Parts: sequence; structure tokens; C-alpha cells
Amino acid sequence: MSSRTAKFPYILLMPIVAAALLSGCVVSQSKYDALSDRYQQYRQEAEAQKAADARRIAALNQQVSRLQGAIKFTVNSDLLFAPGSWQISEAGKQVMAKLASQLAQYQQSKLIVNGYTDSAPIGRSLAKEGITSNQILSQRRAESVMQYLITQGVKPELISAKGWGEADPVAPNDTAQGRAQNRRVEISLAAAGS
Repeated sequence: MSSRTAKFPYILLMPIVAAALLSGCVVSQSKYDALSDRYQQYRQEAEAQKAADARRIAALNQQVSRLQGAIKFTVNSDLLFAPGSWQISEAGKQVMAKLASQLAQYQQSKLIVNGYTDSAPIGRSLAKEGITSNQILSQRRAESVMQYLITQGVKPELISAKGWGEADPVAPNDTAQGRAQNRRVEISLAAAGS
């Protein structure tokens, strides 16, 4: 067999081998194109979701700006504290944890925790612990709530506490029901510039 005839079969096989290799590339290219299309679709959906989230947050911020100083969450102190105490009870922690989950998520405005008491005099057991006035008791309660909210994700730089004692009652202090209404903790958005 001459060298010319030996090369001839290989020359005939080259187009067949090339066609087989190219067809394999076409399949790979089509898979690549499908994956690329899917990636682009996911990317567009993610961008759309991100834009929708940004619009929702902007709307919330705008609403907060309009209502600043008007938003207030009030909790009766009897739900948060045992009588004569400033340590939050387990039931109180549950109430505050639910509130914190709502506040912490989009918090951008400063919160003020205001503590109030009734006009009943401070008892001996509290006086022995250094709580000599309703103002001090209300301050400790407000600080206790503030610290607990921080442990639940509220930003520490955007929250403060203030005790008001028996100032600003919401009901007369001459009935048990009125005194119960006056023992409260209010959480509100700070006024602009606070």
C-alpha cells in the first residue's frame, strides 16, 4: 500500500470526526445558552424584588416622617413588671419581644421609652433598694424596657429612656382603676431633631 492510499482513509474520516466534535459543542452551547437565560431571568427577578423592597421601605419611611411624634405604643406596667419592681417579667418580655421584632426590622428613627407611675407613695422595700421616688422607679422601668429592646435587636444608638414618675396622668389617681392606667410605659418616635 502506498503512502498516498494510507493517508486517503484518514482524510475521509476527518470531516466525520469534525462534524461529531462540532455537534457536541452545539449541545454544550445550547445548554450554556439555556443556563445563561435562566441566570438573566433570576437576576432580573432579584433586581425587581430589590426595587420593590426599596419602594416599600421608602413608603414606610415617608409614613414614619408624617407620623413622627404621633406614633406611640403604650403598655400597662402591670403587664411588664411585678408590683414594686422594675425588672421585666417573663410575660413582659414576650410583649416586648413582639414589639421589638416590628421595631428593629426597619428602625431608622429614634425611639423614646417613657416610664410613668401612679401617685401612690414608694414602699419600704423599694426605698431599701434606693428607689426613693416614683420618678426614680419610672426611670428604672423605662431603662429596663430599653435594655430589653436592645437585646431583641433595636439599635442602641436609636433608643433612649426617660422616667416621668407620676407626671402626666391619663386617669385620676383616686381609684385603683385610674392608678392602674397611670402605671404605664410608652414607646414613641422622637420628634424631628431629637
